[in-house]
Amino acid sequence: MPHGHSHGGGCEHEALGIENELEIGIHYSLYEKIDMQNVECLNEELEGSGKTVFKAYNERLNHDKFVKSDADEELLFNIPFTGNVKLKGIIIIGADDETHPKKMRLFKNRPKMTFDDTSVTADQEFALEKDVNGVIEYATKVVTFANVHHLSLHIPCNYGSESTTVYYIGLKGEFSEAHHHGVTICTYEARPNVSDHKNSLFDSVNHQIQ
Repeated sequence: MPHGHSHGGGCEHEALGIENELEIGIHYSLYEKIDMQNVECLNEELEGSGKTVFKAYNERLNHDKFVKSDADEELLFNIPFTGNVKLKGIIIIGADDETHPKKMRLFKNRPKMTFDDTSVTADQEFALEKDVNGVIEYATKVVTFANVHHLSLHIPCNYGSESTTVYYIGLKGEFSEAHHHGVTICTYEARPNVSDHKNSLFDSVNHQIQ
C-alpha cells in the first residue's frame, strides 16, 4: 500500500506501492510529451544518453539505457515539452551505490540553461534518497509548476562518487496543447479590417507568448 514517510519536520516525498504499477505508469506518462529531439544533457559521458532515461515507468528497471556524468558528478537536463505541463511529481532512479544522485534542483521555463546559470535560486530543490526501484515520488509545488513548457533538472552532487549515474527520470502531471497564439496571429493576418489595430494586437499577443 502507498504510505507517506515521516522524518520529523515534514517531508516532500512519498513511497509508492509496487502493486499499483499500472496506475503509476499511467500517471507517469509525461515522457510522451517531451520534445526528445531537443532534450539536452550537459556533462553526459556518452552523447545522447541523457534523453534515454525518460521512458515508460514499466521500463524503469531496464539498465541498458542510462546516463553517466563525465568530468565530475554534476548533470544538467534541459527538457522542452511539446505543450504546457502542470508538473506534479518526479521519480528518479539511480544505482545502489555512491553514484546515486543526492540532490535535485528544478528550474522552470529557462531554455538552454548552462551550469553557470544554475547559480540562481532554484524554483524547488529536493534531497534525494537512494531509490533503485522507482518507489519514491517527489511532489512538486503545483502552483509553481502549473504552466511549464521547459524544465531544467540539475543534479549537483551524489553520495560520494566522482561520477553520477541515472537510470530513470519519471515526470507526473497534466498536459495541454500549446500554440493557440500562433493560430490567433494567422487569423488577424487574414482579416484586413483589423489592419488599423494590427500593431496593438500583435503587441498584446507577443506579450502573452513571452
